[in-house]
Parts: sequence; structure tokens; C-alpha cells
Amino acid sequence: MYVISVCLKFEFQISCIFFEIPNLIVFKAYFNTKSNETLLLILKFCSYLCIYLLFLKKMTKNLAALNPKENILIKGAKLHNLKNIDVAIPRNKLVVITGLSGSGKSSLAFDTLFAEGQRRYVESLSSYARQFLGRLNRPKVDYIKGIAPAIAIEQKVNATNPRSTVGTSTEIYDYLKLLYARIGSTYSPISNNEVKKHTVSDVVNYVKELTLKTKLLLLSPVHIPSDRSVVQTLKILAQQGYSRIKYKGEVIRIEEVNSEIEHDFYLVVDRIVVKDDEDFFNRLADAIQTAFFEGKGECILEFVENQKQTLFNNKFELDGIQFLEPNTHLFSFNNPYGACPTCEGYGNVIGIDEDLVIPNTSLSIYEDAILPWKSDSFKKFKDDLTTHAYKFNIPIHKPWFEIPEKAKELIWNGNSSFEGLHSFFKFLEEQSYKIQYRVMLSRYRGKTKCTTCNGKRLRTETDNVKISGKNISELVDLPLNELAQFFKTLQLKTHEQNIAKRLLVEINNRLQFLNDVGLNYLTLNRTSNTLSGGESQRINLATSLGSSLVGSMYILDEPSIGLHPKDTERLIQVLKDLRDLGNTVIVVEHDEDIMKASDLIIDIGPEAGTFGGNIVAEGTYDEILKADSLTGKYLSNKLQIEVPKKRRTSTYKIEIIGARENNLKNINVTFPLNSLTVITGVSGSGKSTLVSKILYPVIQKKIGGYGEKAGQYTEVKGDFSKIEHIEFINQNPIGRSSRSNPVTYIKAYDDIRALFASEKLSKIRNYQPKHFSFNVEGGRCEICKGEGEVTIEMQFMADVHLECETCKGKRFKKEVLEVKFHKKSINDILNSTIDDAITFFNNHQEFKIVRKLKPLQDVGLGYVTLGQSSSTLSGGEAQRIKLASFLVKGSNQSKSLFIFDEPTTGLHFHDIKKLLKSFNALIENGHSIIVIEHNIDLIKCADYVIDLGKEGGKNGGSLLFQGTPEKLIKSKESYTAPFLAKKLKQ
Repeated sequence: MYVISVCLKFEFQISCIFFEIPNLIVFKAYFNTKSNETLLLILKFCSYLCIYLLFLKKMTKNLAALNPKENILIKGAKLHNLKNIDVAIPRNKLVVITGLSGSGKSSLAFDTLFAEGQRRYVESLSSYARQFLGRLNRPKVDYIKGIAPAIAIEQKVNATNPRSTVGTSTEIYDYLKLLYARIGSTYSPISNNEVKKHTVSDVVNYVKELTLKTKLLLLSPVHIPSDRSVVQTLKILAQQGYSRIKYKGEVIRIEEVNSEIEHDFYLVVDRIVVKDDEDFFNRLADAIQTAFFEGKGECILEFVENQKQTLFNNKFELDGIQFLEPNTHLFSFNNPYGACPTCEGYGNVIGIDEDLVIPNTSLSIYEDAILPWKSDSFKKFKDDLTTHAYKFNIPIHKPWFEIPEKAKELIWNGNSSFEGLHSFFKFLEEQSYKIQYRVMLSRYRGKTKCTTCNGKRLRTETDNVKISGKNISELVDLPLNELAQFFKTLQLKTHEQNIAKRLLVEINNRLQFLNDVGLNYLTLNRTSNTLSGGESQRINLATSLGSSLVGSMYILDEPSIGLHPKDTERLIQVLKDLRDLGNTVIVVEHDEDIMKASDLIIDIGPEAGTFGGNIVAEGTYDEILKADSLTGKYLSNKLQIEVPKKRRTSTYKIEIIGARENNLKNINVTFPLNSLTVITGVSGSGKSTLVSKILYPVIQKKIGGYGEKAGQYTEVKGDFSKIEHIEFINQNPIGRSSRSNPVTYIKAYDDIRALFASEKLSKIRNYQPKHFSFNVEGGRCEICKGEGEVTIEMQFMADVHLECETCKGKRFKKEVLEVKFHKKSINDILNSTIDDAITFFNNHQEFKIVRKLKPLQDVGLGYVTLGQSSSTLSGGEAQRIKLASFLVKGSNQSKSLFIFDEPTTGLHFHDIKKLLKSFNALIENGHSIIVIEHNIDLIKCADYVIDLGKEGGKNGGSLLFQGTPEKLIKSKESYTAPFLAKKLKQ
């Protein structure tokens, strides 16, 4: 009996370790039983053992039986929370890895599979090349077979360089530069005629077209230097072997020239009789070369018979203007040769900011829209303009935003009838020795568009080089769908077509890919650091597609982020095209449509953190529907994100009148308070502009007296007294330092340090709470300064990060780690997950700490460790930690308006359910929430929906609908309506 009890107890412990069950209270009671029912114990032991063995059989793959040429075989993956799993990923298929946030998807896809692919690539290089790439550690895995070259496309805005644009990052601009350098035609801005430069071949070809025995004179205009006379020049020409000149229509021998000859004469380089002879044309080419040299770039062919002349010029000039010859550097704003000399290729300079000069574009000129001319001192400038405006069709009673662009340019530049704004500010600068003028100038100074290149970044000479009537600056400002249409319909001459054929293929392919992934509203001139994470990722995807690699392994991190459901179909087709090229496409994704289109789904779970890391289901979409996993249950509608039984209504609201920043079409939008408002619409429809450029800065200024510069609008009105605080919660990191972590951000670490400082050993050693901080001297390890690792700077190599040998990565001194709270040191606490920490502190009645940690669990971050560096958190995780910090404050916090930018990024259906619960908790405490979102599951739970569109870019910015989701599905214009209707019917 004793042996059986011991065996059973041991079996339970093994099971608990395997299943990672943290709380053994239930089993302790069972183990301590003194029952003599031996048979029952044996039966229970056998049943548990059978279940355990069946589970092991189910979770273990026979990888040895699979062919590495047809599958990528991963054996024993155990990085982070992965539970020693075996995975077989079929090659050349579209595979989706899904599961809850923190279940181990990224650990498998990026930290294991991609990391090993990169490591093997680096190992294959020479030792000389490896020294520049740094050291890549081997991931924790037994082996990986059948791995292909790996390309990871993550949802990060990699470019922070203000010079980086959509065009440069996709390489389209590189091809455009080459295209303009090779086939671009230069036109004179005066006559609009094409500027041509003649070569020796051009002159020879001209002669070849003439009839045989035609007599010609090859002439060069003689340029007499200022320090020589005509006689001296003729003498030198004679010494060089020339014998004749042409003067006043007659050919004269040099020795017969009168000393009184005028300057205007030509040198006869050669007399020609056209022949069909190779030697003749070789001699002619040499003579032409000499004629160009003597004529300083000009030569003339004159018919002897009628003295008709044809001028050839090897200088690139026309209408008295010397033009620059097109080359790739001329069209590069990253090269000093091509960059605008004023802004140096940035497109912006510090100057007079138009938005400060005309702060309210809803006013007319008559109503003092031009702010500096409002004062009595400078009112005469306004009076001059209003007096003469009728002569130039300038509408002085129309709002500024309705005035035509040409009229605006005239107001800025001025003319003989009135002073323009540019000359007005020039006058102020001339008077800047007076303090009042310096102060006034400072009011209107800011970052503004470069006046030399008008924000085009390139030197003005590039505007003269055109293809099919368009210069390169015009093309990069076109939306990508219009640019693609331009190149599809581009008509070129035969020789131009031969030169540009390969370039046009590359440009058209890349534009097609960018349009396919839903970025048709962007322009090539859009700077990369203004793109969202989803846009940046899809640009990287399009760039990879443009390279047309075969036999590679693409690993994508939620490419559907920031994408409206309407565009998901096109994204799926792009992924399939990538697969059909002969690549393995692995997508970490939660989107239902992408799962349906995949060849295989790998579901990792069952939950997150220590409760995740296992493969709970694997198969096709239909097979996953039958699986007993959270993903399967949500896909099959066994579990659902419930639609609220009643939508909240509020009498309090904020109204924006006449929003017209960027592409917004002068729209009027209402935002109800004390409710969940969702703003949706296709990518580029104006959602972020409306919220982050107008609503947020305006309310911030109204309630706090300060704020960023707001975009263009007429008026904002509403119940501002109901908002005491406003928070814009985006996906920026919670801290820039590697020391920043979730537990410090929500202020729970202060209580944990105080708890350890109150321990008996701490009091004996006189330890204060500061001794348990890794940010200050005292208890931290001084070798690594509390980092846990030491950075060794390597010359010509990447810095190497090594675990601190003194503290072994534990951050604290040995003496401090000896202080324990219920057998756990401060390091053990920091390495615990949120879920484990809550259980631990709950068991020991530390409810104050539990209360601060609980919101992290509520927003679905129970798998994150307390001391995890903020630099390792995704954008979605950082956003939810910020949300948790406000939930910690609870009802004591002042009534706030929370604005979230795509909070469902990286969230599983189950996580979205938790997120909605947190949102509702905030609203019940009297707060208001506005969310920018595409996720239909969140939209269906909103109290109020604002739908913008209809398309993106210049075809967007219109208000399609505002109201409840039930009313939205009746809208015929909205792209969101049909997708929302399906969800509400479910």
C-alpha cells in the first residue's frame, strides 16, 4: 500500500511538472489520504498513467520518418516557454502559426527557426566576413533539419532616417533614377524645346544620309581670347597647320587675310566630298573631333553649292542656358550633387511656418486669416492686398482653405500691386536689430517646406528632365495606384524601349506588389518614419516579393496588422504568390481569413506563458475547427466574443467641425463620451489624422492649456468639463532603457522592494528598499550595474553581451539574494510570470501587490515575467501594459479620455475578449474610450462607430457613417458594413 501511494504521488508530481500545474493544494489533500482502498488506488494510478502516455504519444512526432527535403523538422524546441516540442513544417506551403499572445508562437517562428537560419548563414561565411557580423548564439533546440535561407519580416518601423522614403526602401526610386538618367529628355523652360547634345557620331550619320559627291565645308567658329589680337590668332592657326578661313561668305587663305579683318569669321577645318568609303568616314570623324575642339564645342557643316549651314553643338545647352546632363547622381537627394542646396535633400528647412502664419484656415483674408497682418502696425499690407485682389481673381471673402493654390502662391510671392508674405517677412528680418521684430519673427518660425525645391528634395534642374511629360518629382508625389497606371500606359520610342525594358519590368512588378498589399494610397516620397508598423511590414513584404527569391523561408509577423478586411484577400493572394514561387511561407497570425487560406495551421497553447508552449492542434482549417483548443473553439463559434446586449448612449459628446488636415474632406464628426467609440475605415482613409492630429492635441490644449500643434479644423466644441485627463496609448515602448520592465511601469516594484526590506534578515543587515533596486547603488551587482550582463565593445565587430560572471545574470549581490520571502529571492520574483506571481502573493496575503499585478493579467499579459525588459516587448504588449497602469489607478483616477491605436495588434480572439473586459471596466469607472481599429470582433462590441473612406489617400477622408454597429450594416457605401454584418449574424 505504501509503495503504491508513493508511486501514485510520484506519478502525480511528474504529471504536474509536465502540465506545469502551479498549485498542488488539491493533490496534497489526496496524497495524505489514509484510505486502505488498494484496488481503487491501483485503478486510478493506471488510468492516470494511460492518459499521460496517450498525451505523450499525441504530442510527440516521429520526425525520423519524415523527409527533410520535403519538411522543415524541428526537434526538441525549448526556448523561453516552449515545452521541448517537435514540429514538422512542410516546405513550399503557406503555414500559419497561431495561439494566444505569449503562447510561444514568436519563440518558435523567430527566436528558434529564423535565428537558426541566420546562424547557419553566418557560419557559412568566411572567418573574415564573420568578424563584422558579430556572434549569433544557437537557439535551444535539439536539431533543425531541412531549413532554408530565412527572411524575417517583422512589424517594426525599422527606418528612423528622415531621408528614407517608401521609394528608397522598396528600391523603386533607384530604378526611377536610372530610368531618368538613361532615357530622360531635357527640355528648356523658356522655349519648351528638347535640349540635345551632338556627338561625332551624330555628325557622321548626318553626312552618311547625304548623296554622294556632295561638297561640304567643315567649319568652326573662331573664339579670339581677350589677350590676343586677330592677327596673332590667325598666325597661331597657321602654325597649327590650318590654311583657310571663311569670312563674309568667302573662303580665304590665311596668308592672304587683311590685318583689318573683323572678329566674326570661321576656321575651315576640312573640305569634304561625300564618298561611300570607310577610310573617308574615319578621316571625317577625326576632322569633326578637331572642329568641335577648335569651335569650343560647336561646328558647322556648310553646303558649298548654296551655303546652307547646319550647326552642331556638343555642349548641353539651349536658349542660352547651360543644362546639366542627366545621370543617376543628379536624381539622388542623398547625394550632394543632386540634393537641393538649401534643404540638403530633406525637403524641410527652419523658416516661416505657413500653419503659424495662417493658423485658422476657416477664416477669410477679410476676416484676418493672415495673423501677422491683423495688428494695426501691419494692417496696411492687408489693405493693399484686399484693394488689388479683384485684379488677380483672389477671393478675399472665401475661407482660406477654399482659395485656389495659384492665388495662395500669389499672396505669398506678391507682385507690383501688393507686398507678398515672403517680402513682408524679409522686411522683418532686415529690421531684426530691433527686439520687437525679432520676437515677432520667432512667433512664426518653425519647420516648413523648403522654398527652393518646394519640398521635392532635389535641385531645381531635375524638373527639366522629363519622360512622357512628367519629371521625377511629379512621379514620386503620385499615389502608387496612379503611378502604376502611368507606367502601364507609358509609350516610348523603340530605342528607348530597348534601354528601359528591364527597368520597367522591375518598377511595374514592385508597384503591383505594393498595390496588392493595400498600400495604393501611399506615395514614393512618403518618409519611412511616418509609416505604421503594419505599413512598414507590408512594404518589406513587397520588397521581398520584388526580389523574386526562390527556395527561401519567409517568416512574417502578423502582416494583416493595420489592414482593413477588404484588403486581406489581396494580401492572401500575395502570400500565395510567394509560396507558388517555390518558397516556404510561415505566418504568425490570428486573422481568420488567412487561416482559411493556409495549407497548414499550427496552434500553440493551450494558454500563455508557463501554461503555453505546447502544440495543442495541427492540421488544415477544417481539422482545426474540430480541435479542442481555444483557437478551434472560437473558429467554430463554440466560444464567442459576445455582442453587448445593449449599446451605451451618452448625452455628453465632443464635436469636430470642418476637419480638413491631410486628406480629410472638411468633415464634421461626433465623439460620444462615457462609451466605447471605434473609428474604422480602409488604410489611409484618415483615421489617425482625425484622432492624433486633431482630436488629441485640441483636447489636450483645452483641458491642460498645452499641446502639440493641431491640424486644420474649423471648430471643436463639446462637454470638455467631463474630461479631466486625456491619454493617447500607442504602441511605442514603455521605456527606452533596458532596465524598464512591466513591474516598475505599474509601480508594483516599490511594494515588492518594501516587502523584502521588511524581512527579518534585511532588518538585521539594515537593508533598505533601495538595496533591492537594480537602478541604484547598494544592493545591485556593481560589476554589471544591475543589468545582469556585461557588454564588451569589440573593434570592427558587433558588441558582445555576456552574462555577468559575478552575479550570474541575477543583477544583485550575493548577500541581497540571501534575503528571501517564503523561499523566494528578489531575483526569483522578477523571473516569475505575472500569473505565477499573483498566485504566490495571493497565497501569502500580499493583496496590495496582487491588486497592482491583477490588471496585467486582466489585459492578457499573465505570461510576461515581472522583470522582462521593455525592449523585448512587442508594440501590442507595450500598449496593454499602459492600459493596465490605468486600470491599477481604478476609480480614484480623474475622469479620462483614452485613445487607443489598434490595441488588438498581436491579440488572439481570447485575448480580445479580455481586452474588452478591461475596456468595459474603464468605462464603468466613468472614463471614455476611443479606438482606431480594423478588427471586426472589436467593432461589433462598440457603442458607436465612425467609418471613414471610401478609399485611402486622396480618395479617402470622407465621413461615410457614424452611429451604432446595427445601423452601420445598412450602409451601402461602407466597406466595413458587409464584414460587420457577417459577425453580427453569427
